[in-house]
Amino acid sequence: MNQPLAYVHPQAKIAKNVVIEPFVNIEKNVEIDEGTWIGSNVTIMDGARIGKNCRIFPGAVISAIPQDLKFAGEDTVVKIGDNTTIREFVTINRGTKANNETVIGNNCLLMAYVHIAHDCVIRDNVILANAATLAGHIVIDDWAIVGGMAAVHQFVQIGAHSFISGGALVRKDVPPFTKAAREPLSYVGVNSIGLRRRGFSNERINAIQEVYRILYIRGYNTSQAVSIIEADFPASADRDEILAFISRSTRGLMKGYGKIDRRIL
Repeated sequence: MNQPLAYVHPQAKIAKNVVIEPFVNIEKNVEIDEGTWIGSNVTIMDGARIGKNCRIFPGAVISAIPQDLKFAGEDTVVKIGDNTTIREFVTINRGTKANNETVIGNNCLLMAYVHIAHDCVIRDNVILANAATLAGHIVIDDWAIVGGMAAVHQFVQIGAHSFISGGALVRKDVPPFTKAAREPLSYVGVNSIGLRRRGFSNERINAIQEVYRILYIRGYNTSQAVSIIEADFPASADRDEILAFISRSTRGLMKGYGKIDRRIL
């Protein structure tokens, strides 16, 4: 850790086996756990809490103050879990008094030029591809993938195991297990390839597809679809996760693509 060309504030809490490359700047109120590698020209500002075995590539800026005019200098943090990779020139802003923290989970991959704004919560095993941009207060659940150059509106929620295409403009909530593409962003199917890679059986995937046929394909509005799903589908972890996501959606769900007459289905 004793890199003479890096600046580490003497009150920063750095585990003994953290590797810090030249020209790194680490400020006072920072904690970095064991096994993490900090590439050259990384800036880690007050409020950063970085876990074990992370890799942070050159040019990244972690825990800068929010780009929010309401921010008044309150004491907030960025929390980054274990085994997360942060590629070149990623920027992660710390929280505001709304939530007090921005959170990145374990085993995430944030590709080059990703921006994560204040008060976002990114859960475990999430991938954000190059130059994906998140506004404030966004929640992304486990195993979701956001394509390169996608832009996500503030307060949007993105469900677990979902896949969002590159260049997407994400203005509405994206339910779990789905693929989202086109403009405006629309449901284009279940993320069956991703689910199979994570060990979902064909029977389980088929059951998820049947739920989404009711929600997106057969022409019902959301309230009607929820009533049918609750009445006609047996309780399961996947069904209940979809229903719970719908119930907590504040921006409304992304729409289906086109309209289909349910009488022919």
